[in-house]
Amino acid sequence: MKTSAKDLRIHTKRILEAVERGEEVTITHRGRPCAKLVPVRKQRRSAGQAAALPLFGIWKDNKAARDVAAYLDKLRQPRR
Repeated sequence: MKTSAKDLRIHTKRILEAVERGEEVTITHRGRPCAKLVPVRKQRRSAGQAAALPLFGIWKDNKAARDVAAYLDKLRQPRR
């Protein structure tokens, strides 16, 4: 589907509904394609998949957070 920037502004809901149905929408500005709206694929990760991801940034060297699930459980415990 092709639409102009003006139509996008006026008919945003209709265009987003088309994208939700799986259509790709090319947006034109002054007759030239300038952007494309595509549906987002939903990715769901199980707890096992999330736990398998490596730590990064400032957390990668934190030994207390090696087991992320246990670390979060410890943080969520009420204070005594």
